[in-house]
Amino acid sequence: MKLLHGDCREILKSLPDASVDSIVTDPPYELGFMGKSWDSTGVAYDMKMWQECLRVLKPGGHLLAFGGSRTYHRLACAIEDAGFDVRDQIMWVYGSGFPKSHNISKAIDKAAGAEREVIGQKLHARKGVASAEERTTIGAGAFGEARMGDITTPATDGAKQWDGWGTALKPAHEPIVMARKPLDGTVANNVLTHGTGGINVDDCRVDFVSDEDRNESTTKNQHQDFGTKPMTNNNVYGDYSMMQPANYDPTGRFPANFIHDGSEEVTELLGNAARFFYCAKASKAERNAGLDGFENKSAGEVTNRKEGSAGLQNPRAGAGRTTGNKNFHPTVKPIALMRYLVRLVTPPNGLVLDPFAGSGSTLVAATIEKFDCIGIEMTDEYLPIIEARVAHAKTDTLF
Repeated sequence: MKLLHGDCREILKSLPDASVDSIVTDPPYELGFMGKSWDSTGVAYDMKMWQECLRVLKPGGHLLAFGGSRTYHRLACAIEDAGFDVRDQIMWVYGSGFPKSHNISKAIDKAAGAEREVIGQKLHARKGVASAEERTTIGAGAFGEARMGDITTPATDGAKQWDGWGTALKPAHEPIVMARKPLDGTVANNVLTHGTGGINVDDCRVDFVSDEDRNESTTKNQHQDFGTKPMTNNNVYGDYSMMQPANYDPTGRFPANFIHDGSEEVTELLGNAARFFYCAKASKAERNAGLDGFENKSAGEVTNRKEGSAGLQNPRAGAGRTTGNKNFHPTVKPIALMRYLVRLVTPPNGLVLDPFAGSGSTLVAATIEKFDCIGIEMTDEYLPIIEARVAHAKTDTLF
């Protein structure tokens, strides 16, 4: 792992042409997140920055970049305008998002100077708690403390009229743009010449959940492209009796452009269909793994905070935002998710680049998957966290 400190717009210029095999990154969503200056610079929309990414990628090399649901369109346009071919959009779906909606009724009463009557209390659960049973318990957890809040009733007529109204939805997904540098000739030529251009389908297949699931899936999805003998009819979608399997023995389902976190909310929504998609479940311990001896710090304490910002009320405010974490980066992605993405688009012995390293999740994932990696990070407070997490990834099996 090579870690470079500074603004990626400048550091990228120092990297050689066609020198990296893939780019997997979580750039700023440009929401002014928690008042961080790095999340409101416009860098994610900077076509010139993405042109530098294009330059350092080998022909056919893939780029995976996370975006926010409100701002993804501008990210994708900048990447496409830089010269990339947009290949797909991967949807990362999770159940742990918390709504940061503005209570209009309370705002009306506050503007009127009216005091609301407290009629009860409710528990504001800590982020990371999955079950309803856990949400009834107040106490310390890996992601902070639960706390009690007042339940109030509207005081003014205007507040009563707009009671129950807010300003934002609960965040439950983040889109990932999947793009590719234009090929050098055909796909076959590009792969043989540069080692890039394809995605690693077999190593990213979705595991069958049981032998019964496997038998059902392989029976329904047999066809000539997957090793069956020629059929005497073309009724692929109906009568399977004429199909004689040859060597069709897939290790799992074909990778989809939908990934979920296996949370209670998501699995209840998808039901039995959850097994069709890769599940990137995060452990509560992985965030701080390798950071023994580091001081707890909340995300709100980190530098680069803009004066007068939304701070902890920002829609991306995350784990440990008030009580602190050793890894105090506010938007840490699950290691399982990043391992899957890195593996999907990086050839064997490839080099992965992350221009927005953050707390190093992409670099940790690349290290575990036995890829070389380069990370660029401008916030100096995150550098020791990155180094410690990557060092831990080389020696521990937690991930």
